[in-house]
Amino acid sequence: MRGLLIRWLMLTVAILLAAYLLPGITVGGPFSAFFAAAALGILNALFRPILLLVTLPLNILTLGLFTFVINALMLMMASGVIGGLQVRGFWWAVLGSLIISLVSWFSTSMINESGHVEIISLQKRHGRWQ
Repeated sequence: MRGLLIRWLMLTVAILLAAYLLPGITVGGPFSAFFAAAALGILNALFRPILLLVTLPLNILTLGLFTFVINALMLMMASGVIGGLQVRGFWWAVLGSLIISLVSWFSTSMINESGHVEIISLQKRHGRWQ
């Protein structure tokens, strides 16, 4: 449960960072970003797997780049649900979803389910990295 809350907060920070870096995305404040992160998480859990399955041939043809379009659509849907989050166009949504995805990926790879930071260290033994 603690890991979920920390990831939710990291997604909130990612949304705030995207709004700070991109003029096409605005957030009403930290609480709006917090609720936008919740809406984005719910939309990603419910609709993203279905969209990925339906668009699988197109995703294969574009070598996975169509996933950025799906992420942008999820961000635009979240902005439609949450009044404090505004995305001014599709390309701003693509750039914003790229920033949010990178921050979320980085934080998810570092934080485990119990909410602790995990660092994987590799050591070279007998000519192999372990």
